[in-house]
Amino acid sequence: MSIEKKILKAKPVCKVKFSLSGDQYTSASSILLLGDFNNWQMGETPFKKAKTGVWSASVDLETGKEYQFRYLIDGTTWENDPEADKYAPSGLGSENSVLAL
Repeated sequence: MSIEKKILKAKPVCKVKFSLSGDQYTSASSILLLGDFNNWQMGETPFKKAKTGVWSASVDLETGKEYQFRYLIDGTTWENDPEADKYAPSGLGSENSVLAL
């Protein structure tokens, strides 16, 4: 898992690329990025799988804010990102990853 942040000089925007790789994702048929930046809507931010087997998704987010997010693997398994800036209670008995820009 990795999170790459590129802050734009001309705008208060950060391009964020989320990547997932490894054996646990090789057999996945779909991975979604869900968070408060896309209103936790299914299908809004799907990952794409490269020929190398790495899954990735990119979003442009306003800087100076924090965003909660999680990954949904094959529509059944929720995962947090170990490279998240921090974690916050989800209100559903688990935690969400938090991205601080």
